[in-house]
Amino acid sequence: MVNEEPNQQERDGSASQTSALGENPSLSAHPSVSARPSVSIHPSVSAHRSSSAHPSTLAQPSGSAHPSSSGPEDLGVIKVSKRRWAVVLVFSCYSMCNAFQWIQYSSINNIFMNFYGVSAFAIDWLSMCYMLTYIPLLLPVAWLLEKFGLRTIALTGSALNCLGAWVKLGSLKPHLFPVTLLGQVVCSVAQVFILGMPSRIASVWFGANEVSTACSVAVFGNQLGIAIGFLVPPVLVPNIKDQDKLAYHISIMFYIIAGVATLLFILVIIVFKEKPKHPPSRAQSLSYALASPDASYLSSIVRLFKNLNFVLLIVTYGLNAGAFYALSTLLNRMVILHYPGEEVNAGRIGLTIVISGMLGAMISGIWLDRTKTYKETTLVVYIMALVGMVVYTLTLNLGHLWVVFITAGAMGFFMTGYLPLGFEFAVELTYPESEGISSGLLNMSAQVFGIIFTISQGQIIDNYGTRPGNIFLCVFLTLGAVLTAFIRADLRRQKANKETPENVVPVFHSQILVHEDQKPTEEEEEEEEESKTSKAPTGVLEEHL
Repeated sequence: MVNEEPNQQERDGSASQTSALGENPSLSAHPSVSARPSVSIHPSVSAHRSSSAHPSTLAQPSGSAHPSSSGPEDLGVIKVSKRRWAVVLVFSCYSMCNAFQWIQYSSINNIFMNFYGVSAFAIDWLSMCYMLTYIPLLLPVAWLLEKFGLRTIALTGSALNCLGAWVKLGSLKPHLFPVTLLGQVVCSVAQVFILGMPSRIASVWFGANEVSTACSVAVFGNQLGIAIGFLVPPVLVPNIKDQDKLAYHISIMFYIIAGVATLLFILVIIVFKEKPKHPPSRAQSLSYALASPDASYLSSIVRLFKNLNFVLLIVTYGLNAGAFYALSTLLNRMVILHYPGEEVNAGRIGLTIVISGMLGAMISGIWLDRTKTYKETTLVVYIMALVGMVVYTLTLNLGHLWVVFITAGAMGFFMTGYLPLGFEFAVELTYPESEGISSGLLNMSAQVFGIIFTISQGQIIDNYGTRPGNIFLCVFLTLGAVLTAFIRADLRRQKANKETPENVVPVFHSQILVHEDQKPTEEEEEEEEESKTSKAPTGVLEEHL
């Protein structure tokens, strides 16, 4: 395992940092490498870089409030950490727990309606509060992510998720619906600290050829939580009339999820680290090098909204994810209308949608890592999600549950498989802007459209039936597919990674590259200066600065 312990010299101030550079044998072994690495990759970069006053600023992400465990000398080493898989798996697990709590009420909508004596719309709000809470809290939490880093956000999100689960245990009486609503609101706040992290974790911890797979694994946990949320509640909470027995079954479900949330919070404390000692990719190394503590958070958002391709992606992602949120929230109601008494099968249909979507997400992530065809893959998956939605709409009322299972699974494979594609495509279009901000804006769009679609489709179902409600979603998915075709594949992160092979260590001095495991001769130096000169994606960097 790569050594993750912070260098003591980094904690002692700027003087010790400079001396550490001078004493590093890997740097002093070559006469052309100075003790203080320069980042003058391009004249326009060095002329505008605001963080050039001190080399320590080059190794830290923008706005980092804590000393980085990766000193300035580590920018010259591209290496992935063995801890990366533990970090992404722990995140995936507590994201799963939070997603379960989102859907656990909607998957047995009719049972909670009878227990608390409230309307179907009130139970729908237990799901929609997740969407509503996200909208005003997105920008503050994205700012906190930039200010305090991944570990602080992970601890906060898992702690709130644990707290919300325990609050719900105080709502086991029919008149205590406000308490369960309070617990759900706390969990919805935790979700704000979770949804924007997959792309950031993938970029900070994973190499260039595995970032899309890692992002899919991170999103995988959220989808798995939704799948379990469809499957488990109908099994643990049967549809019975006796209120005391019903309260007992609900308490079992609440105690299990509270215990799991507590265990995951402890694991986050133990396992989750801020970032690895060495940057895992060329793009991440450049991102650290360009980081400025004086960078404006609002100016970053303004730049993102001036990026037309990203704005189109915000809209198209919101339409797709919003349709998925509406379907997930209203699925139990739609299935029960056509197949009365099939609460368990309604949950299984939801499980089928999500499990097939998880498979689609993993396949999409691996495909992206191998082909880098972001635009083409995103467009094809979007169109197939639309086709799946149309087929599901036409077959829901045929009276054959097995047909619904098949069509719902096909729809889910593409609709939920699209979610990690959107995250990764956004990072490509917006590099080197913060992954947390771009992912957060995508999620905010999804929450806005999710609320609109859930309320609208619910009203259409109540007044006109399920088919008009599903046709309503098909119309907006068609619009999303058309807009996706207009997005230009400006893959900025890929350009940054392709400029320098990852088996070469960049030392930012006179634009010379030195291999990590050998010392070049004078003739090799001249050849390297001609053939392997460090060429940062200057067009991207200039636009960023």
